[in-house]
Amino acid sequence: MKNTWLAVLLIVLGVASAFGASKEDERLAEAGKAFDEIMSGKDNIPKSVLDKADCVVVIPGMKKGGFVVGGRYGKGMVSCRGDGKSGWGAPAMLEIGGGSFGLQIGASAVDVVMLVMDRKGMDSLLKSKFTLGGDASVAAGPVGRAGSADTDALMTAKILSYSRSKGVFAGLELQGSTLNQDNGANKVLYSKEIDAKEILAGQVKSPTGAKPVIDVLTKYSPQGK
Repeated sequence: MKNTWLAVLLIVLGVASAFGASKEDERLAEAGKAFDEIMSGKDNIPKSVLDKADCVVVIPGMKKGGFVVGGRYGKGMVSCRGDGKSGWGAPAMLEIGGGSFGLQIGASAVDVVMLVMDRKGMDSLLKSKFTLGGDASVAAGPVGRAGSADTDALMTAKILSYSRSKGVFAGLELQGSTLNQDNGANKVLYSKEIDAKEILAGQVKSPTGAKPVIDVLTKYSPQGK
């Protein structure tokens, strides 16, 4: 699976380079690859939880700095279901930044996935900037089959977060992190000035470069519940 995705990613990047496509296309391809690797692993995000999500945020390779305590920064995307149940819509580009990682010693990059579980959480995403844990409650999501039993208790959180480092899930404290609309990247991706609200409301067609990540989201959760 990893070799297949590596080949696909290289092809996408090669085509992007040949036709002058943007780094935004590369970011979307990397988001699709990261999400596929997370879902294809043994300890993955339970499908029962994913199917309940209205939106999915993927931050591939979020960087961290410092030892035990340091900063974090990353770029990614978010896609939402058109009406909470139908297929995944056009992605909006996001940036994340924040303070310390807490007790996070080791890997220099972490793949982060956030599941937005209801409309109020989605409304938070539409702000130009919002703070996780402040504007929207966030909790670590359940992992694997054993985690499914705790799903109902965790549904009080607006956003469930997952982080993976070197192929394994690792606790990552996201409280206090800020998510910002990446307006510059959205402009490049859609060839015009456009707000995330317009994108996530399903008012624009998904660009060709979004196909890798939309296909992966559809593969694991074609329809919500």
